[in-house]
Amino acid sequence: MKDKKILSQRIEKCIKAPMLTAVLLLCMVGILFTQSTDAGIIGLVFVVIYLGILVIYYVKIKPEILTELTQFALEQGQVQHHLLKELGLPYILTDLQGKILWYNDAFKSIVVEEDWQLKNQVHQMFSELGKESFPTEEGEEKRIPILYDGKNYSVEIKRTCIRELLQESEEKQEVIDANTMLAFYFYDETKLQQYIKENQEQRLVAGLIYIDNYEEVLDSIEEVRQSLLVALIERKINKYMQNIDAICKKIEKDKFIVVFQQKYLSQLESTKFSILDEVRSINIGNEMAVTLSISLGVNRPNYIQAYENARMAMDLALGRGGDQAVVKDGDKISYYGGKTQVVEKSTRVKARVKAHALREIMETKDEVIIMGHRFPDVDSIGAALGIYRLAKTLNKKAHIVINEATISIRPILNNFMEDGSYEEDLFVDSGQAISMTKPSTLLVVVDVNRPSYTECQELLSLTKSIVVFDHHRQTSEVIENAVLSYIEPYASSSCEMVAEILQYIPDKPKLKPIEADAMYSGMLVDTDNFVTKTGVRTFEAAAFLRRNGADVVRVRKMFRNSMDSYKLRAEVIRQAEVYLDEFAISVMPSAGVDSPNVLAAQAANELLDIEGIRASFVMTEIGKQIFISARSIDDVNVQVIMEKLGGGGHLNVAGAQLNDTFIEDAVEQLKQILDTMKTEGDI
Repeated sequence: MKDKKILSQRIEKCIKAPMLTAVLLLCMVGILFTQSTDAGIIGLVFVVIYLGILVIYYVKIKPEILTELTQFALEQGQVQHHLLKELGLPYILTDLQGKILWYNDAFKSIVVEEDWQLKNQVHQMFSELGKESFPTEEGEEKRIPILYDGKNYSVEIKRTCIRELLQESEEKQEVIDANTMLAFYFYDETKLQQYIKENQEQRLVAGLIYIDNYEEVLDSIEEVRQSLLVALIERKINKYMQNIDAICKKIEKDKFIVVFQQKYLSQLESTKFSILDEVRSINIGNEMAVTLSISLGVNRPNYIQAYENARMAMDLALGRGGDQAVVKDGDKISYYGGKTQVVEKSTRVKARVKAHALREIMETKDEVIIMGHRFPDVDSIGAALGIYRLAKTLNKKAHIVINEATISIRPILNNFMEDGSYEEDLFVDSGQAISMTKPSTLLVVVDVNRPSYTECQELLSLTKSIVVFDHHRQTSEVIENAVLSYIEPYASSSCEMVAEILQYIPDKPKLKPIEADAMYSGMLVDTDNFVTKTGVRTFEAAAFLRRNGADVVRVRKMFRNSMDSYKLRAEVIRQAEVYLDEFAISVMPSAGVDSPNVLAAQAANELLDIEGIRASFVMTEIGKQIFISARSIDDVNVQVIMEKLGGGGHLNVAGAQLNDTFIEDAVEQLKQILDTMKTEGDI
């Protein structure tokens, strides 16, 4: 509208210009009269004739000029309208509610006949283009991918003000809200998406396959059959990889590297890497089942980075106990398998190497800070005390970080408080630990490998020297930049690991009986009185602690329960719901209860003594968090179940912490996970 006014003003100026010229000519005639009357009269006659012609032109020609200009403008508008109507790009205009007001031929050609006849709202035709996806501010643009009639479109939505156009039509102004309409441009990206998909599928995936228990399996079979067993394993691996057109190369006696196109990855994931079960089923007299660890690096810009991802995924698979596949796709990590119990390693080479490394690191530091996980248990405090004794043997100052003394560790702490031979600052809280920690301080983390679960996560960023000892399976969340990391899922407890470490220290640290009791207690609790996850090395570690003064009777007296807590556990067991005929779910009340998470763990253990129960889950609320203790017997992997809730742990012992939720919602989430995993055959 503004452009039209400017054009009109320019035309007016062109028409008025001759009139201004006539005024100048009259002025000239006046000057001529001053010089000569005859000349003035002649000039005046010509000016009058000029004015007459000008008036006739102005009166008769101006309307014709305006008519021609108007007709030209209309013709131009029709041409533009025709071009827009026949534009190859599908294009529509809607009101703010999504009602279609105008469309071009290209848009009509892409719409299915049924949609065209029955629907006039854009969100009825295209479900992805709901009102919530519309731009909300003038001039704003949005681009939304949609799938319609088997084709991929990228829809660009623009919010446009048409206030000037509406000044000519009051009727339209009633239809369109706030003088605004939405313009939709449909870009067909079907071929582009197809090319992207083909490029994605043709990328190469780098993978590693390790035989977890190669030496142990061969030792369990006659020598004449060993070569046959190895040949069977290699044949199954090669045959499985040939089905996906993969290159599989043996790089060591128990290690393979594989390369295949990414389009086959979904096939492997849909079968949950069935090669794990196939190899485990090999039995030619071997007492121990063969297990594999598989790792894949996906979606990396080059092959070196893909291999690095595969290598990191393999570290994670081994750290979780093996017998599983780990797919690392950028920061996303997926796990498959992990159904069997971890096999205890007979060799102690690794423990000896870690012991010497820890001693060398500790000798270069003046102070050692030791911490476990939040709400520490007996295993956490026992392992911390073992590291404390090593530090004192090397004449280093050492402190253990504890913020809250739970009911499970209170008897141990009371013993140390009553013993006058220990420093007053043996146990410190997070605030004191932060003030003590320097970049040169050695921080030893025990019984936990997840930063968010540590007693004081801030300490991890205050020092460059971090050592991790843990027996829980690793997750994608790890403590980064640790100078020494010793994570062994086969170990029954952190106390067992620390006891082994102490035996390989040349200085031979001598535990005091009170410290040996604490470490023995940690092993006793984590193995459920040497019933769960016990092996030869577990009893050898227990024997070492007994030689250092641990007393079984003293430990048993120290951890007897009160009558109230015993009754409370019994009530939790009585109220337990048996879900899907094999899972026990119950809730531990926390109001007025001392350390309800400890009692919940004890109740979960006792629920497994009920016939038919394969796994138990006991929840309790502490503050704004829901703590879940999960225990299992047989082949149910509660670690995988808890990982879906953000937790982790072992195959038979695991847990999780939920924030900002209610007990009822947590129970419902758990049931949904059990339903899904049961349906998919994961449990």
